[in-house]
Amino acid sequence: MKRMLLALPAIAAILLTAPRADAHHAFAAEFDQTRPIKLQGQVTRMEWINPHSWIHIEVKDTDGKVTKWMIEGGSPNIMLRRGFTKNSLLPGTTIIVEGFLAKNGSNRANGNSITFTDGRKLFVGGSTPTSNGQ
Repeated sequence: MKRMLLALPAIAAILLTAPRADAHHAFAAEFDQTRPIKLQGQVTRMEWINPHSWIHIEVKDTDGKVTKWMIEGGSPNIMLRRGFTKNSLLPGTTIIVEGFLAKNGSNRANGNSITFTDGRKLFVGGSTPTSNGQ
C-alpha cells in the first residue's frame, strides 16, 4: 500500500505532462492536392494560433457577392520565420492566396503562398506536400 501511495504522484506527473496524440493532422486528411485554388480578397482577421495559423479573407465575385474563406497557414513560429509579422496581414489588406481546397467542400484552403498588391510574395508555410519554403 505504501508503494502505491508513493507511485501515485509519479504516475500523475507522467499523465499530466504526456504530449497530446490528437494535436495534428496530415495535409491529405483535410485538403486535396489535385484541387489548387487561387483567391483574391481582403483580410478580415489573422489568427496566430497553434498548431496552424488561420487567415480569414472575403472574396468578391464578379457579381459583387462576398464569400468568406479560411486559409490554413503554418504555425506562428513558421510564419514568423517566413517573414510574416503581426502587421503583415492587417484587416483590409488585399492579397492573392494560392493553395489547395478542403476535401469537404467548405470555404477552406491550405495556403501555399500569398502575393501582395505591390508584388511581394510570402510563403505561408502550411502543411502542403509540395511546399519547399521558396
